[in-house]
Amino acid sequence: MRRGRRSAARRPCAPSSERPPRTTPIETHIRPDDAAEGSRRLEIQIDPTSYAPFVGGITPALEIVLDEAAAASRATGVDVAVIVAASRIRHPLEARTLARLAAKYAGDGAGDVVGFGLSNDERRGVTSEWESAFRIARKAGLRSVPHGGELLGPEHLREVLDFLKPTRLGHGVRAAESPDVLRRVIDEGVAFEVCPASNVSLGVYSEASGVPVRTLMDAGATIALGADDPLLFLSRLTAQYETLREQGFNDAELAALASSSVEASFADEASKRTWKAEIQDWLAADPSNDDDAEAHGA
Repeated sequence: MRRGRRSAARRPCAPSSERPPRTTPIETHIRPDDAAEGSRRLEIQIDPTSYAPFVGGITPALEIVLDEAAAASRATGVDVAVIVAASRIRHPLEARTLARLAAKYAGDGAGDVVGFGLSNDERRGVTSEWESAFRIARKAGLRSVPHGGELLGPEHLREVLDFLKPTRLGHGVRAAESPDVLRRVIDEGVAFEVCPASNVSLGVYSEASGVPVRTLMDAGATIALGADDPLLFLSRLTAQYETLREQGFNDAELAALASSSVEASFADEASKRTWKAEIQDWLAADPSNDDDAEAHGA
């Protein structure tokens, strides 16, 4: 799918130093640090309405982000794609407007919109009221990536599954509290975005060891391990892997999580194959793997 034509009346992007100060967080999500840490793909989630007052509307706000994503991809070698997200604290009609906007820029690659999400406090609003916005997005080929199953439990996840038809769940960790809901998520091919640092920061679990990563893995879930918002939670992706290693995950299990994260991405299949091969090369090159596998009975 090709991205829609951008507005001919669009203002050229000014250097970041000349943009309104409130837009600078857009660029700080996309950093060379991710390349240095070994990331191959970032799918950043943004709500254009947050920046619209400072750049002239939701369309230029999204276009600035897409341009930055494409530029960061060229500069770092890390694919940066975008998920446009509506907010539960805004009226559902605004979500329809955002879904139509996202549809105009839908695509599969760096600098494209690859999904449509629903963020913010999942205790706000009625989930079914966002159904029509997600239908618009899916019709345009965008994947559904709503938050759910973090602050609220399994019953809320049932609603998200029923009405929003997710491809990947923002969090979803509390599916572990219900074997039936967990099995449904897995059987429907829905992936989990698991972000231990943010789960602890928001008080969902008192410590990282409580985040049910192993429970989800053992059940056969597809997991995309993530850092959520590094600017807010001050924890990067590598720290999530380090946390799991401290909990006893061996190299083979960490490699499986990395491969699962690749599979859960919306990258093209050729890129996924390349990145999974790199993970296997890392695993094969690490002399500690034999000892780790023996210690964990693998």
